[in-house]
Amino acid sequence: QVQLVESGGGSVQPGGSLRLSCVASGSIFSIYAMGWYRQAPGKQRELVADVTSGGYTNYADSVKGRFTISRDNTRNTVYLQMNTLKPEDTAVYYCKSQIKAFGSDYADDYWGQGTQVTVSS
Repeated sequence: QVQLVESGGGSVQPGGSLRLSCVASGSIFSIYAMGWYRQAPGKQRELVADVTSGGYTNYADSVKGRFTISRDNTRNTVYLQMNTLKPEDTAVYYCKSQIKAFGSDYADDYWGQGTQVTVSS
């Protein structure tokens, strides 16, 4: 079994900051790409940022310069530092990891349960 558990969501005023964390646990052989997605009510889930096992990062244009994705491979954890938050950042944020589990010949995508981020006055 492989599970992803998120933390760090909450409510913040515009201009504030939050840091999301997501830790993968279970029968993990290796972890490849890790990323963060978000979904606002009535909208499709969209990529926020991701990072490869080699450390290459990719960001949505809407968050460039404000968000930073990072990972700690020794802890199987991916982070999303969110600064200068805007109301349009309000969404449920999900982490996703591409993971090869013990006993599997291939890597699967695993998703966290999601954490609510609300940016309002």
